[in-house]
Amino acid sequence: MALFQFAKDKKYDAVGFGTNAVDFLIEVPQYPQFNSKVELSNYAQLAGGEVASTMAGLQRLGFTTAYAGRLGDDAAADIGIASLAEDGVDTRFAERISGAATQIAFIIVDEASGERTVIWKRDKKLAYSAEDAPLDAARECRVLHITPHDTAACIAMARAAKEADAYISIDIDNIFDGTEDLLPLIDIFVASADFPERLTGIADLREALLYLSEKYGFKIACATLGGSGSILLAEGKFVETQGFAVPGGCVDTTGAGDAFRAGLLYGLLSEASIEEAAACANAVAALKCRRLGARSGLPKKQELLTMLKKAGRS
Repeated sequence: MALFQFAKDKKYDAVGFGTNAVDFLIEVPQYPQFNSKVELSNYAQLAGGEVASTMAGLQRLGFTTAYAGRLGDDAAADIGIASLAEDGVDTRFAERISGAATQIAFIIVDEASGERTVIWKRDKKLAYSAEDAPLDAARECRVLHITPHDTAACIAMARAAKEADAYISIDIDNIFDGTEDLLPLIDIFVASADFPERLTGIADLREALLYLSEKYGFKIACATLGGSGSILLAEGKFVETQGFAVPGGCVDTTGAGDAFRAGLLYGLLSEASIEEAAACANAVAALKCRRLGARSGLPKKQELLTMLKKAGRS
């Protein structure tokens, strides 16, 4: 029996609940030292945010998506909503909160490596409680993808999605109040390589993923390894996947993790094998890194298939 048996009668393949942002990206020849001055090489204002970017990535790959989350009543919100709509992501569950500022991030990108440093701010007025979580969105999808910033609301969303036969995917890089109550509801756990140790106290990454999978019942427990690829645990088996070279060289790693998750969900929703889904995830992340910003480099389906074919992957 397949690891995932996705519902067939849902309006959306995936719904994202969580963070959106508008990013102010600053490219510099090299990361500045403390108390120094450096002339920037390039500057751009682009839409980002973990969950919103993952939904945009999935939409470009051919799946139907919706975004549920809050924005302010400012000009940044106009950018955020317009960018999602342009990609075809349904924004009917997106809310604009009067008197609130849309989440922003200032991102310094080192031209030499493409690595970035993120400085962000989220207005507390954008937070959800369990009582005002948009549960209808959770009931209309095959996969609910979340970030746990509003943990109580995420628990309510995950429970509603489970009751409607959806799977739950999480993008997590920090420990919040209520994390222990949320994780047993998760099916697809993806984090950066350093997070499992912070969560478990276990230094060995494989042992930490195995511990988390056994404790919480994840169907997939995965850690991203940057340009080196990823390691994934499913059904007691570890799958290590090498990273793909970025076409033309790495310009910016902003949103690479979001792109990875889009690629992984694409593979799973396409009923690919775990190995093939992991390859899709790493390929989408690499393609994203060819351009500045979290979404500019997100590929269309044919671009992904071409990269996989060149690498000898199905």
